[in-house]
Amino acid sequence: MQSLKILYFVAFLAAAYAVPILRDNTEEENTEFAQEYLQKLYNLTSSSGPNFRRRSNELTEKLKEMQKFFGLQVTGTLDSNTLEVMKKSRCGVPDVAHYSTFPGALKWNKNSLTYRIENYTPDMPQADVDKAIEKAFAVWTKVTPLKITQIYSGTADIMILFVTGDHGDNSPFDGPGGFLAHAFAPSDGIGGDTHFDEDETFTSGSAGYNLFLVAAHEFGHALGLGHSNDPGALMYPIYSYVNPGTFSLSQDDIQGIESLYGSNPNVPNNPVPDAPKTPNACDPNLSLNAVTTLRGEMMLFKDRFFWRKSPFMANVEQYTIKSFWPELPDDIDAAYESRERDLVYLFKGNQVWALFGYDIQQGYPQSMQKFGLPAGINKIDAALYNENTGKVLIFVGNKYYSYDEARRRIDKGYPKSIESGFPGIGGKVDAAVEDNGLMYFFSGSRMFEYNMMSKRVIRVLATNYFLGC
Repeated sequence: MQSLKILYFVAFLAAAYAVPILRDNTEEENTEFAQEYLQKLYNLTSSSGPNFRRRSNELTEKLKEMQKFFGLQVTGTLDSNTLEVMKKSRCGVPDVAHYSTFPGALKWNKNSLTYRIENYTPDMPQADVDKAIEKAFAVWTKVTPLKITQIYSGTADIMILFVTGDHGDNSPFDGPGGFLAHAFAPSDGIGGDTHFDEDETFTSGSAGYNLFLVAAHEFGHALGLGHSNDPGALMYPIYSYVNPGTFSLSQDDIQGIESLYGSNPNVPNNPVPDAPKTPNACDPNLSLNAVTTLRGEMMLFKDRFFWRKSPFMANVEQYTIKSFWPELPDDIDAAYESRERDLVYLFKGNQVWALFGYDIQQGYPQSMQKFGLPAGINKIDAALYNENTGKVLIFVGNKYYSYDEARRRIDKGYPKSIESGFPGIGGKVDAAVEDNGLMYFFSGSRMFEYNMMSKRVIRVLATNYFLGC
């Protein structure tokens, strides 16, 4: 498990959330950006020097390491998907570096620790900072024997500061849009200390950078954890917003921290029963919430995650929904792509969002009632765009509706029963999509491949058929 690896540096151990500036760059600028990224995070040596072939081979190998870590197609070339991941907000601790996994791992040799907040950010009331920091430590103490107590004077095990620029630890901050924070792994002296960049805006909500989320990640490093390659883990390198009110450590995070300190003896059932797991694409019992196409790709949604499948990539990539669209809710109910309007519609409850490419359209979310569904329907199960007819099929319970996008109304004679309209697929649909002229209906762990012309099921497949399993 990647989260069990502890990253050791010759000079010091540190972790930092970084936010690269997103902009349209030239090919030369993108290459330079990628080289700097790999130098910092994957131990690529300097790009300068006379041996061009050796440097080119090393760059290729480092790109492959990075692509493998993030589950991208391993090509060794700087393709658009690789560059896209490089430009996401993330932690600055290397994913692959000169590290050692020490016997017993790198950890505090005691279970009672102290922390002290030396100063406060003006971005938030002091009481809110105290609450965020306390809650960030609590996510780790809840599942371990650790007891972490705040002190208000003297030197604590974990000293917390809000600072800017060069602040004397050989890891300077670089102003707005750079590193958000860094933390040092357990050791004497500076070990455990956590610094936040005062040039950033920290909040207790979804705007700016949520202090609780940033702090909880950094405290994982301060307690001895490295990075996880599980996109659902708190210790995943890329930052994404999660509602602090419903936040819970993933099973991966729990297994990592318990490998260092053991489980909480006061909690009878470990790991914590409600700890969320990241969906496994090859789980034979996998069910899906929604499926849609997007300009030749396919997106398959499950809980707070989605998979991207592209005809140009061998691998299927997994992400959290909020790492792409912080404004979107998790647990999408249904989705479909309107080829006529070049929009993807995403449904949750009685609201609908529209994507143009990967951008959320202005003016959304809107009420689902814009689709002309009868009053009282506040949730749908699935939606599918029929390219031949230009109609949208909307599934609710054991019935379905036909929606005319051009006229913006439900066709006459609907709803109809799913069994009568699509014999053989059963009475309820979890998700639906049309691909290469065929319809695919998902129900539990099964997927029905359906020919609309002959009105018959061609094959019954596993739900994860499109996920490379």
